Amino acid sequence: MKQPMILYVGKISADTVSSDAQVFGGQLSPDRDKHAGSPERQIFGTIRDALKASESEPETPCEIRISPGVYEEQLNITRSFLTLAGSGEGEVRITGSLGALTILEDGKKRGTFRTQTVFLHAHDVTLRDLTIENTAGPGKTAGQAVALYADGDRLLFERVTLTGWQDTLFCGPLPPKEIEPGGFRGPLEHAPRINGRQYYRSCRISGNIDFIFGSATAFFEHCEIEVREPGSLPQGAYITASSTAQGQKYGLVFSRCRITHTGLPGRIYLGRPWREYARAVFLRCELDAQVAREGWEDWGKPHEELFLAEYQSCGAGARVRERAAFSRQLTDQEAGEYAREEVLGPEIWWDEYHCAGDE
Repeated sequence: MKQPMILYVGKISADTVSSDAQVFGGQLSPDRDKHAGSPERQIFGTIRDALKASESEPETPCEIRISPGVYEEQLNITRSFLTLAGSGEGEVRITGSLGALTILEDGKKRGTFRTQTVFLHAHDVTLRDLTIENTAGPGKTAGQAVALYADGDRLLFERVTLTGWQDTLFCGPLPPKEIEPGGFRGPLEHAPRINGRQYYRSCRISGNIDFIFGSATAFFEHCEIEVREPGSLPQGAYITASSTAQGQKYGLVFSRCRITHTGLPGRIYLGRPWREYARAVFLRCELDAQVAREGWEDWGKPHEELFLAEYQSCGAGARVRERAAFSRQLTDQEAGEYAREEVLGPEIWWDEYHCAGDE
């Protein structure tokens, strides 16, 4: 098996890199004869430069280890078999500040899908122990502002913090067609819509309008879903906006997550459907007291095809007897179909990418 590429970003000491490599001229020695059996390792000043270097051997697994710091970069990740590893909560921040309402040189608005701080369009990618943020501001002034645009299969996110306001996390692919002309303008506007599996474990995701949205099969486990300033929104805050494709069994699934809020209290909805076949399920989640009694909003969509459900919700916001009539409370048997292995597949691909064991 090929030795993995290990690339470093930021200020790295020789001890961090390991004793079998000699640092010179800002890079590690690529002398493979001298260090037989050791992977080639290099140090870069930016994450973007490390990603570019990794593309020289696209079939070789690569891990990019990022030292603490704030990285003001817009990243495009199109390489598979890749791991981006930070150094602990809050230590590595990848930050951007693009908003959808900005008018560009052609006189058109930037739009949602050109605001992302990190664009990920690849398979078998892991992000771990880092923060990705979009600091453009609340939707009222900045419009949609995506922190992470993730589109691919077997994507794993461990202990990742995603921070924004409106549309923080997009779990691609896009729906088949936009509602307004030009609404999907961006890198995958004309690409095939291919459903992929995404796994978010022990992450923290914050926002206040549709801040987890999209069509993917995405499983969120032991995550904190933080609603920012829900009281600043007269209509209330919305966590999910699912656009599950017709015939797709799973959409956005939350298992043993915590719904919290910061700032001015106000109504919080578990979600509303972006498209008419939306599927979103909350399993054994702890709900903040600000979660609205009805739980869900239908966004004017017909109810027949919606699947918006809960199972054994707990906490002050778990007033399930008062939920909207079009939502569901799952039976034990139905909830069994939403086990992690059912949603993400039986091959347990997340273990191959160093996922921590069950608690």
